[in-house]
Amino acid sequence: MKKKIISTALSITMAASLVGCAVSPDAEENAATGEGELQVGIVLPTRDEPRWIQDEASFTSILGDAGFTSEVLFSQGSSATELTNVESLIEKGIDVLVICAQDATAAAQAVEVAHAAGVQVICYDRLITDTDAVDYYVTFNSFDVGVQQGQYLIDAYAGQTGVPLYLYSGATTDNNAFIFFAGAWSVLSDAVASGQFTVANCDAIAPYIGQTLDVTADHEALADILGTITTNWDFNTAKSLAEANLVANDASLKGDVAILAPNDGTARAIADAFNADADVSSFVVTGQDCETASLGYICSGLQSMTIWKNTAELASTTCDMVNAILSGNAPATSTTYNNGVIEVPSNETAVTVITIDNISEPVDAGYVSASDIEGYPG
Repeated sequence: MKKKIISTALSITMAASLVGCAVSPDAEENAATGEGELQVGIVLPTRDEPRWIQDEASFTSILGDAGFTSEVLFSQGSSATELTNVESLIEKGIDVLVICAQDATAAAQAVEVAHAAGVQVICYDRLITDTDAVDYYVTFNSFDVGVQQGQYLIDAYAGQTGVPLYLYSGATTDNNAFIFFAGAWSVLSDAVASGQFTVANCDAIAPYIGQTLDVTADHEALADILGTITTNWDFNTAKSLAEANLVANDASLKGDVAILAPNDGTARAIADAFNADADVSSFVVTGQDCETASLGYICSGLQSMTIWKNTAELASTTCDMVNAILSGNAPATSTTYNNGVIEVPSNETAVTVITIDNISEPVDAGYVSASDIEGYPG
């Protein structure tokens, strides 16, 4: 029998639905004549996760409709392949590199090669650190992703005390994992200090209960914490870690539990592990990326929420930046992110919390098909 999975009615919608990119006259001419070298090179981490296939489709559609010539390559989990991809795109004459780093630090070599070739670099979704060879950064509001995940757990257990809280993070090689966790801890910290939650699987967090953690100033502390709870964004790693945590704990740290899972793939893996433990009676588990499989888990009650990050909107924002660069202008930006060397001019895109109560939103927006979601209501 499946366990009861708790879901709250929290629904916060902030993302705009209109996406598109202004078409430059030069882009229109290139599209019409078929002339000109490759303008935009895009390097994404892997073909093996649905999220990045969606990004590829968004880039292909939006940049193509705007008249830009582009090519998408995948690093397949290898920084060496990532570098080779960048070098290949440079040889094809790109003016702008859009790159979502496989490893935030290792990718510095690739973007430094691009800069040396006169190519402007836009970090996409993941900030590349410890180098000045990046020009712009376009991202979702990663800190807010964590805040929304943490607040969801707090709201789910409002008025309760002593609820076991299991913490999990993304890869320590991904700067976003630090930002997501810092955002979540910014609200969970006081909830732990007040007694609402008891952290069940991360002794390293103990010195920071009642405190917030800054991604830059407290990076070393965050690295130590994430090092004990990292899933490496991997399904099998996440499930194994969750199973080990459950084996290590007795029934007093089970029952009704709260779970901070960093993304949808790990959320499903962790949910499977907790659902199989006889001492766990119910759980609330967070997620992110609005993957079709996780929307199915939400329909069946095995996942409580996900964060919808509209990749079409992010690709559109990136396209606007590309358009400005290729027109000889500086892209408009709204904030900066510190990558350890420089303050990188950046644009943020808002996110949407999806629960069973508003699961129709990504369907109505055409982001996913209802027929592909197992158990979709109606």
